[in-house]
Amino acid sequence: MREQWSSRIGFILATAGFSVGLGNIWRFPYLAGENGGGAFLIVYVVFAVMIGIPLMTAEVGLGRKTQLTPIAGMARLTGSRTSPWNLIGWFGIMAATLITAFYIMIIAWVTAYFVMLVGGGGGLGQTPEETRVAFDAFIARPGPVFGYAFLVTLLIAYVVSRGVTKGIERYARFLMPLLVVLLVALAFRALTLPGAMAGVVWYLTPNFSALTGTSVLAALGQAFFSIGIGMAGGFVMGSYLNPRDTDVPGNTALVVAFDTGVAVVAGLVLFPALFAFGMDPDQGAGLLFITMTSLFQQMPGGLVFGAAFFFLMLVAGFTSQVAVFESLVATVIDSFGMTRKKAVVLCAAGGFLLGVPVILSQGPWSHVHIFGMNFFDFANTISSDYLLGAGGLLLSLYVVSKWGWSRFREETNHGARRVKVTAAWGPLIRFVIPVSVALVLLGSLGIGAGNPGLFLGCAAAVILVYAFLLRRFPA
Repeated sequence: MREQWSSRIGFILATAGFSVGLGNIWRFPYLAGENGGGAFLIVYVVFAVMIGIPLMTAEVGLGRKTQLTPIAGMARLTGSRTSPWNLIGWFGIMAATLITAFYIMIIAWVTAYFVMLVGGGGGLGQTPEETRVAFDAFIARPGPVFGYAFLVTLLIAYVVSRGVTKGIERYARFLMPLLVVLLVALAFRALTLPGAMAGVVWYLTPNFSALTGTSVLAALGQAFFSIGIGMAGGFVMGSYLNPRDTDVPGNTALVVAFDTGVAVVAGLVLFPALFAFGMDPDQGAGLLFITMTSLFQQMPGGLVFGAAFFFLMLVAGFTSQVAVFESLVATVIDSFGMTRKKAVVLCAAGGFLLGVPVILSQGPWSHVHIFGMNFFDFANTISSDYLLGAGGLLLSLYVVSKWGWSRFREETNHGARRVKVTAAWGPLIRFVIPVSVALVLLGSLGIGAGNPGLFLGCAAAVILVYAFLLRRFPA
């Protein structure tokens, strides 16, 4: 008999743990910093609500409906192992595999920085220039990174080996509230710094003149990446739900609200601190390991603040990767009938080995490239930009064309309470979401890069073709 969540709160916290990761606390703030702060924040929240909740509801609903993981579940729904719709499952698992390969490395970096800050901050550098040199030197030495990555892999494997209720759910019940407490405490500390309110004003004041088409696509892509749509996680988490009386739309809305709330509050940690020390918010991907680390060195009590911040990052990354790892383990169990312990060992070994070239790509193998990218950039680009987008697009089209709006509404509302799929979702499900996801995928593929006119032309063609095809889809 398939294991099930012991309670509603267990499912919500575990699924929120999947959604809330490094993308909320690192990727969202640096994208907001690059795209005008408050205006980007508003667009991001709108996309999370209008697109994130319906698509996540669909993915969790499919998991509940099939009581299987994505590959086996889609094969059951389509009645064929060769149906193109089965790619929804394959793309999700491929993305989860590639994400595991580089995500464990990043968690290893976070763990190392936490240890160094607890130890007094030695070797981290003082100025942003020194901090950058120290970070580049650290990631170029694979030995310590391998050690931390191996430890992280063992801890993740241990949690997943204990199963859904005794492992994932039990640890989520402890770690997710801890994450919230840490985040709120860090935000409070940042807001009490002299000059911090300038960062709050910049972050929360919409400057729509700073928004561009690229900014809007970045906000849509971030909502997609952060919530984890198309990564198989929602499908797998939904497969452990009671198929008779679970509130799918209500639970999903709470998960998305939790995920979005963490990202928003993370901005209240970073931007007030940056402004308090006269640092620019537009720092790009180096915001975490370079800019913020340098800031901790200058801040009174900064080592404590920095250690707490990196521990927060460690909790977020760990809970997210546990759920991604469960997706892989559960898929192996469903597909090959393997025991959980054997599947955990297989996936842990495979995930660690896939991470070896990714870790080496930051140092000894930095000269090795695939399609002009090192192993890290290749795994990140293929999974985040292509596979998630393609899987999300297929998922949205499956809901419209095969599941059908009426059946989707009826089946996902089974067990629903306050939040229900209403008629207002219809235009979103049938038109807005498929077109929006297609536009994100176009942007990820680089179509029209540097040529807005070409992108707009392709976007118009997508809309016209889809509007024509939509007439064939059942209502």
